[in-house]
Amino acid sequence: MAVQSSVQTSVESVRKWHSLAERRRRHFVELYRSERWKHYYTEEAFRSQMREVIQNVELWEQVLHRTAGVSTRAPQA
Repeated sequence: MAVQSSVQTSVESVRKWHSLAERRRRHFVELYRSERWKHYYTEEAFRSQMREVIQNVELWEQVLHRTAGVSTRAPQA
């Protein structure tokens, strides 16, 4: 039972990190659309940050799929 609880907590944690990464991505998209990024970044720095943000979201999506896949498997006897 403790293993299932640990896996459940892990899945919840991964979902929260994925959600945070998505919110950060949406924030950067909004900065881009409004052109407010020009107040805070050079063009090259903003592009670099945007790439990092996108890669972060993709990474958490992969982790979420792997973690969710582990938690949905039937226990083996």
